[in-house]
Amino acid sequence: MATGRILGAVLAGGRSSRFGSDKALALMPDGRTLIDHAMAGLAPHVAQVVICGRAGGLPDRPAPDMGPLGGLNAALHHALAHGFDGVLTTGCDMPLYPADLPVALIGEGAAILKDQQLLGWWPATLAPDLDAHLAEANNRSIHGWLDRIGARVVEMPGLVLPNINRSADLANLSS
Repeated sequence: MATGRILGAVLAGGRSSRFGSDKALALMPDGRTLIDHAMAGLAPHVAQVVICGRAGGLPDRPAPDMGPLGGLNAALHHALAHGFDGVLTTGCDMPLYPADLPVALIGEGAAILKDQQLLGWWPATLAPDLDAHLAEANNRSIHGWLDRIGARVVEMPGLVLPNINRSADLANLSS
C-alpha cells in the first residue's frame, strides 16, 4: 500500500456524444454538477484533485482528444512532477465514489474496479510507459493499456455504481 501522497484525477475529456450536452456540467438533483460530485468523492482520499481533459484543468497528453488515456497520462505526469506516488481516477460521470475503494485499489501496480476501468489506481512511475503506449499507432484503448501493464482487477461484490452516459441515465437516477 502506498504511504505517500496521492493525486486524485477526474477524467473529463469526453465528448458526451451519447449524453447530448456536456455531461460533466449536468445537474444532479441536489443542484451540484456531476463533475462536482466526482471531485467531492475523491477529495477525502487524496492530497489534491485535478480535472483532466477540459478547459481550466490538465490538458490531455500528448494531444487533445486522446480519450481517457490522454487524461490519465496528464495526471500521471503531473503526479510524477509534483511528488505524488500515484493517481486515483474517476470519470466525471461517476457521481458516487465508494469510501472503501481506495484501500481495495491501492497496492502493487495498477488496479481498476471490475467493469469500471476509469475507477483506478495508477503508480506515477507508469507515466513513461503510457507515453510509449500512446505513441504506438491506433492504440488508445484503455483495455489495451490495462493488458499491457497487467493491471489488477478488483471486485467489490454487491457494489452497484451509477454510470451516466445518456441524459435518461441521469433522469433515472433522479427519480
